[in-house]
Formats: sequence, structure tokens, C-alpha cells
Amino acid sequence: MALAQLGSIVLVGAGNMGGAMLSGWLKKGVPGASVTVIDPSPSEAMKAIISDAGARHFASLPERLSADILFLAVKPQLMDAVLPPLKPAVGPDTVVVSVAAGKTLSYLLAHLGDAAMVRAMPNTPAMIGRGVTGAYANPKVSDAQRTAVESLLRVSGPVEWVSSEADIDAVTAVSGSGPAYVFYLVECMAEAGRKAGLPADLAMRLARETVSGAGELLHQSPDDASRLRQNVTSPGGTTAAALAVLMAENGMQPLFDEAIAAARKRAEELGR
Repeated sequence: MALAQLGSIVLVGAGNMGGAMLSGWLKKGVPGASVTVIDPSPSEAMKAIISDAGARHFASLPERLSADILFLAVKPQLMDAVLPPLKPAVGPDTVVVSVAAGKTLSYLLAHLGDAAMVRAMPNTPAMIGRGVTGAYANPKVSDAQRTAVESLLRVSGPVEWVSSEADIDAVTAVSGSGPAYVFYLVECMAEAGRKAGLPADLAMRLARETVSGAGELLHQSPDDASRLRQNVTSPGGTTAAALAVLMAENGMQPLFDEAIAAARKRAEELGR
């Protein structure tokens, strides 16, 4: 579906994630006139983007405003205050999209009524158009609405639909929180390099560029991760020596198993 034909879009929250999505929509062809932004205090840069695009901005929901797509991009802890005033904007043809971690569709339905709803989980690389989003649609979402929502989410990167809402908690644990794991990997590599004798700033530059370069290679290569790893690993070489530690019984895999399980558990707790 062409982005210019999506109907009226109401974006609630124009912070880091919401603002990045709005910028992407406008760059990809969503008409500014079809967008209304609800945010009490957007940044000056975001105000300029909204104004230059010809979009409308309100600090709170104006009366008699309806939405074909109501996009909720506010922090989970703000939802209790934000949702009740939005109910009048939800009509029989509205699809509600939430990117708030942990907030279930039953929670949204309790505040907004029985509507078509999509629960989505993008990650922070979406802010540069290199994210990935997991999404779940309830049975009320039509094929056309699903296509429209996907076209908006896809501006920030690939969209992966899951068949169960419970899977969104696992998506949150893997990809939603995942960038932080990668950033911490860079920190750990740099610190290990420093302990091996490199100046701290050099160790950080090496670690940072290595991880970003490996990520780009993974992005561009048709090979899967295990094949790319094998391509780097010469038998009996330095990489093999390091991997013997990382892939040991008490190495990275059990740590990641525990970490992902902890993140998923926390996502489930946030939804209660």
C-alpha cells in the first residue's frame, strides 16, 4: 500500500522512537497533511519537522478528532494517563498500533474499547532506518489495516509478524532489548583489549568498528551467522582459541539463555 494512501494518522508521542518514525514516514511519502501529532512538549527540532511538513500538532487530543491509524509511541509508564482521553478518536474503522513494551492488547482494549489493534516492538536502530520490528495483530485487524500498519513500520526496517501475542515478549527480549547486548559486547571487547595492553581509546575504536563492520557484513551477506563465523575461524588459529572459551559449556550460550529468559520474564511482568 502506498504511504500516500493510508488515511489519517494520529501519532501520540514524538520522542526518540515516535519522532524517528514520523521522520521516516514523511521522507517516504506520507503527506504531512494526513498526520496529527499529539505531544505536550516535542523538541524544537521535532516542532520544525512537523511544521515544515504541514502536519498538525496539539499538546492534547482536540475534540472531534478521529484516526484511521492511531499510533501510540509513549513510554509504558505514561499509558495510564495518556490512553483515556484518546478513546473518542477510536472509531469502528480505526486500527490502534502500540509500541509500548509490556502493555498487552487486553490492557489497551480496557482503555480504548473493542478495536482493531496491533502490538509492535521495534528497536532503537529504527531511528536510523536499520531496525527490526516484531508485530502481532488481533483478529479485528483487517488485511488492509495490516498492510497499512506494516507499510508504516517497514519504514524503520523489516517487520516480522508473530502468531501469538505472547511471542511479543520473546521478541522484546531478543531484538527489542538486543541492541543493548551488542553495545555491551563492544564495551567488554574494549575492556579486554585494554587489559591486553592496548590504550583504552584504541581498544574502544577497534571494538566499535569491528562490531559495526561485522554487523554490516551480516546484513549484506547471504550466508547465515554460523557460516560467517566459520569463514573467520582457521583451525588451530587465534579465532579458534578465543571461540573455544566463548563456546565452552559455561560460555556465551548459557549466559544468553539466562539473559533472554530474564528479559522475557520482565516483559511479562510489565504487562500485568
